[in-house]
Amino acid sequence: MRDKALCASMSDCELAALSALGRRRDVAAGQVVTWAGDPNSSCANVVSGALKVSASTADGREQIVGLLFPGDFVGQLFTAEASLTVTALTDTNLCTFPRTGFERALETYPHMERLLLERTMASLDEARERMLSLGRKDARERVAGFLLELAERTGMPDAAGRIQVLIPISRGEMAGFLGLTIETVSRHLTRLKTAGVVDFAKGERDCTILDRAALKAIVNPA
Repeated sequence: MRDKALCASMSDCELAALSALGRRRDVAAGQVVTWAGDPNSSCANVVSGALKVSASTADGREQIVGLLFPGDFVGQLFTAEASLTVTALTDTNLCTFPRTGFERALETYPHMERLLLERTMASLDEARERMLSLGRKDARERVAGFLLELAERTGMPDAAGRIQVLIPISRGEMAGFLGLTIETVSRHLTRLKTAGVVDFAKGERDCTILDRAALKAIVNPA
């Protein structure tokens, strides 16, 4: 995980400063890490597991605005109140830091601050790309793109070149995340399975990507 996390490019002094602040925390699947509106007292790196970041719409519905995986940063710095809810999708382990202490470390180590800024900008670029895809990609491309992103972020290739992926959200949640209906998501997943691109032999959350090249061709047609 260290190769993916914020600490991957840090100096020994920066690592020592974070180590003095950090504490490991286990979060069970379904447990809320942070509620929107709560005091914003901590931030964290994901060591293992998966989290969803969500907001409430005006009519009280939940809208997933992001998914976090090992190496990702959790939290909102330089603000006293959390604006988003963060929930564990699977049993998750975090390396947590007190927010104020982490902010002081950033002031002391400008290189650390730059690394975090670079990651934040990358996350914003991903969010913009997702917003653009909702307008310019059709349903098939959105579903294929979601599976491809999971493969690239969390996939476990086996000896035969197949990629094992755990889909951390339900099909209903996937539909909301992709701006589709659950029926449309289910239909396109079934079509991908029939075409031999993916398989769901162990259940709808356990996906095996059989043909990554075909999935990529759907997302980026020539």
